[in-house]
Amino acid sequence: MLLRFRVANVRSLRDEQELSFVASEGSEREQAAARGLALSDGSLLPVHTVVGVFGANASGKSNVIAALKNMKHAVMRSYADWTSYDGIPRDEFALDPKAAAETSLYEADFVLGDGVRWTYGFELGARRIEAEWLYAYPKGRRQVWFDRDAGREKPFDFPGDRLHDRTRLARTTRQDALLLTRAANDGHEQLTPVFDWFKNNLWDVTPETERTQREDYTAVNLLRNEDFRRRAEELLRVADLGIAEVEVEQTSSGRPVVRLIHAGGGERTALDWSAESWGTRSWFALIGPLLLALDSGAVLLIDELDASLHPRFAAEVIRLFQAPWVNPKGAQLIFTGHDPSLLRTPGGGRLLEPGQLWLTEKDERGATELSSVADWEPTDEEDLMASYLAGSFGAVPKVSEGQIGRRLVRTDDLAQMEAEEG
Repeated sequence: MLLRFRVANVRSLRDEQELSFVASEGSEREQAAARGLALSDGSLLPVHTVVGVFGANASGKSNVIAALKNMKHAVMRSYADWTSYDGIPRDEFALDPKAAAETSLYEADFVLGDGVRWTYGFELGARRIEAEWLYAYPKGRRQVWFDRDAGREKPFDFPGDRLHDRTRLARTTRQDALLLTRAANDGHEQLTPVFDWFKNNLWDVTPETERTQREDYTAVNLLRNEDFRRRAEELLRVADLGIAEVEVEQTSSGRPVVRLIHAGGGERTALDWSAESWGTRSWFALIGPLLLALDSGAVLLIDELDASLHPRFAAEVIRLFQAPWVNPKGAQLIFTGHDPSLLRTPGGGRLLEPGQLWLTEKDERGATELSSVADWEPTDEEDLMASYLAGSFGAVPKVSEGQIGRRLVRTDDLAQMEAEEG
């Protein structure tokens, strides 16, 4: 499970920012909402399975997701791909000329299946890896597996001699490639499990893009796996779309043809896929990644969860990850959204606790600041949706009622005056 993610100098995330899944210690209610994660040292750590990132348009929400994707891509591809670039590909903060000369930081804190907590991170320079580190906590205390600093005469340090093949790894790792990537490409027995965590996690879904591929993925699994079909059809039914079942046919072109069977008035009708609504197709396309993440215990990233889904569907996605009986393997969801109704259940309760709600807001430099609603210490009785809309936590558009209309009228008046004067 993912515990924390740190990032700096990536897109609008200029200064160091941290996103955490670990439940706040001060709230018994929040601790109860979290999942107890058994660590190898015998302790139990309360970890959330869902966090949501909210904020105004262009406040940097999507950049949090992008930074996580960047880290995964670096781990997966630095050894094979980065030789083709003129320097290391980076997304440094664009609004400050000094940022190009500074490193971009990525660090993830996570727990593998054996309960051992790991911290892995690196700093990217323009042409080389400036720093890289890997720590383990098998008994609660930090073990340094390796530490890399490009400014030293010998960049790599391996305290404790825990790592095998140290000399070869240090000799064969290029200055523009990560040691973790290099080791995994050779099947290094000790480091491959850490590499595999990135390989098998941080899957991203953007509702408006790559929908066709996700539709095909869902359809292919309907053909191949009867248990997947049973659960997928149930998810379509509970979404109240009037769908009774799904027909899938494999064609000679390789792309499956999907028809949803609609039941109504005692009749069953199979609609052509192109006749289905955007919302129905978006929900169908999301089912495949959702079930895959739940089955494997992966971390799923969904940018703009509420962009093409009804708030009820979006809330159900959150509930799937929250419910232990549906999510026994501890899969996690990080999503961004706009719709404040996701902060409240129809009955007026909380869908998410304060420590699960993260807010993005840009400062005067155009840099994103990421903060948790838990930092504001709301009471257990506080309506988080009402407080958010009232601006109590910040991170809402600073636009007064009618302001946009007045500016349009003023712009038109100025344009008319300039035309008359001309």
